[in-house]
Amino acid sequence: MAAASDHASAQAAARAAEPAGPAQHVGGADAGKGAPAPRPGTPRHVAIIMDGNGRWATARHLPRVAGHSRGVDSVRTVIEASIAAGVEYLTLFAFSSENWRRPPDEVSVLMRLFVSSLQREVDTMRRNGVRLRVVGQIEAFEPRLRELIARAQEQSAGNSRLNLTVCASYGGRWDIVQAAQRLVQAQAAGAPLPGEADFERHLSMAFAPDPDLLIRTGGERRISNFLIWQMAYAELYFTDALWPDFGRPEFAAALEWYAQRERRFGRTSEQLQRAVG
Repeated sequence: MAAASDHASAQAAARAAEPAGPAQHVGGADAGKGAPAPRPGTPRHVAIIMDGNGRWATARHLPRVAGHSRGVDSVRTVIEASIAAGVEYLTLFAFSSENWRRPPDEVSVLMRLFVSSLQREVDTMRRNGVRLRVVGQIEAFEPRLRELIARAQEQSAGNSRLNLTVCASYGGRWDIVQAAQRLVQAQAAGAPLPGEADFERHLSMAFAPDPDLLIRTGGERRISNFLIWQMAYAELYFTDALWPDFGRPEFAAALEWYAQRERRFGRTSEQLQRAVG
């Protein structure tokens, strides 16, 4: 597990290449077009825990909803940057199963923001070749939001430039439990004893490869019940930047840091060198 603050040189190089946006301390195309060829070392799948909206607003003496609203701009920026970098899968942790414990007023605002964002952004995503999926306990949402989610997923189903997944009312433990329940049902129907691959097919993210890179903003150093099965071999990148302040330079710094990592998957460095030699 590595903190982004240990890699200031990578951060500086990335920001020099991506000058837009303020510096932070870091521990439109047609749907028919394919994604740009990824640069060497670019992660295929990036997952992000978008943390710090409330603290961003509090520091500016604003209501917490202002931070959530500003955070939508960062979502748009990271989607665009992912496409430009050739990332194939982008998964965003928008609302955890534990977030239902927040004050009712804040939860209500978050749900309204989810609705308005879907209404406003779905056409743009479709034009830009972004396929949207929403995973989690969707049945917990009100009918109108469930309908908007279904419509947005259907309208973008033919896109392939970027696979965007929003995890909402999601928890990693819930994901494992529901997969186990499906396997139990299959066993009752006479299926053979399952292996790891059989289990993975029942996870909510079975359509995507496991994340290569996890980014968490806001300064915390934990994964908070997010994709806990799928994170087995992810590189963990933590930044002190709050989510509304996370822009193209910060995203570029995370990708640059990832490109310097050695992905061994249980093998030695010598084995990897022989394989590419």
